[in-house]
Amino acid sequence: MWTETDNSLRRRFRFADFKTAFAFLTDVAAEAERLDHHPWFSNEYSAVEFRLCTHDAGNTVTKRDRRLAEAIDAAAARHDAALNEE
Repeated sequence: MWTETDNSLRRRFRFADFKTAFAFLTDVAAEAERLDHHPWFSNEYSAVEFRLCTHDAGNTVTKRDRRLAEAIDAAAARHDAALNEE
C-alpha cells in the first residue's frame, strides 16, 4: 500500500530475484515515459522503493503521482510482487 509522508507517495516492493525486479523497473520506465512523469526509485537486489512527488507543483503529491502509482501497482502485479511486498 502506498503511504503519503513528507510530501510524497512511498512504497517498497520485493520480487523473487534481481532479474524480476529489473524487468519490473523496465515496465515502470516505459509507463513513466508515456505519462511524462518520472519517479525517484532505489533498487537493491530484489527490493525496489519509490517516492513520488511532482517537482513542478512544489514537491507535493498531485494527480500525476497517483496515476503513476496506479501504473506501478499494475506492473508490480504482473511481476508477482503482491505476494512479496514488504
